Amino acid sequence: MDRHELLTRFQLQQPAPAHRLAIGGLSPAAVLIPVVMREAELTVLLTRRSARLRHHAGQISFPGGRQDPGDETLIATALRETEEELGIPARMIEVIGTLNPLNTVSQFDVLPVLGLLDGNYPLILSQDEVDHAFEVPLTHLLDRRNHIPLTLARGGKQHTVYWIPWQQQFIWGATASMICQLARHLSS
Repeated sequence: MDRHELLTRFQLQQPAPAHRLAIGGLSPAAVLIPVVMREAELTVLLTRRSARLRHHAGQISFPGGRQDPGDETLIATALRETEEELGIPARMIEVIGTLNPLNTVSQFDVLPVLGLLDGNYPLILSQDEVDHAFEVPLTHLLDRRNHIPLTLARGGKQHTVYWIPWQQQFIWGATASMICQLARHLSS
């Protein structure tokens, strides 16, 4: 898939449904799904969260976080968080749209923002938040054969959690759910 095909497929579809909890009081948050434009293929930039964090330590994630009072929109939140965590300024990111918000068990209503990023982006990791960053081919993430479902009981209901293997790592939880949602969106 190249830039043109990604844009066409993304913009011609209605967003795929996301996991929604039947509770109120969730905090607004946003993440950026940074699609890196490489000559050989498109990739997605992911991070491994610092092991020193109180929540979700060591997990694979997209850059993002809670909406601050100064953020005009959730897209602004995703861009601000990306710069804070990875040192990539908003001017280097071409936002192409959003997916449906995803509710998380950590009490957030997260808006996934899809953005294109030139392959020559700067990378200055926040030592407080990110252990390292890496890229995964978009085709690997979109291949539904790589989405391993695991159904768990929680609160008297069945919930499916996805795992996506990549080299010696597993992408799971909300990050994997967003990738699965993007894959459904682009395959519609």
